[in-house]
Amino acid sequence: MSLKQIATNWFAAFNKQNVDDLLSLYEDNAEHFSPRLLKNHPETKGLIKGKSAMRDWWQGAFDKMPTLRYHPIEIREENDLVFLEYKRMVDGEEDQVVKEYLQIRNGEIVFSKVL
Repeated sequence: MSLKQIATNWFAAFNKQNVDDLLSLYEDNAEHFSPRLLKNHPETKGLIKGKSAMRDWWQGAFDKMPTLRYHPIEIREENDLVFLEYKRMVDGEEDQVVKEYLQIRNGEIVFSKVL
């Protein structure tokens, strides 16, 4: 699967709010960094590790924001990285432009970081 296809599948999983589909794109010990994690769970220092922690984080987000969806603006590949720019939309909130990258190894995301 190409890096761009992994990114496309990532957006599709988020927009369906399907945690299983989302996690299927990640390596078991993958890591995710987000400023929202840092703000909402300072004890994490913004970083979670492994699919179990990611499941808890994303399912919690989907439960709190059932209208959450991402609209891709740009998907750009460079070596083993995919850079994403997208519009984060939640009913009742102002849209936000988000930049994130996915590091991919052997067809799986090993690290993701919201910039």
